[in-house]
Amino acid sequence: MPATTPVSLRLDGGTRDRLAAEAARLDRPAAQVASRAIRTWLDAQDELRRQIDDAVEEADRGVFVSSDTVGTWMESWGTDRETPMPEPDIHSTGDPAP
Repeated sequence: MPATTPVSLRLDGGTRDRLAAEAARLDRPAAQVASRAIRTWLDAQDELRRQIDDAVEEADRGVFVSSDTVGTWMESWGTDRETPMPEPDIHSTGDPAP
């Protein structure tokens, strides 16, 4: 197990009580539950940041699906005529694809 470093933080009463209750349910120290929650949140933030960076990179390539095309696709959801995800129909010039 990696070495740990003590950290102090302030919690409002409701959050402190929820943390204590969860720690009791798990039969673990509150510090361990809090540490796991912080790690999980940071992992989620890393993934969100990666997805945003990927989306910006994709946008920088200038290939998009128009809102009209997305709207038509979404309207097909749950119907007998549901269509597959649309292909990009706008390129970097902003003009519809041929």
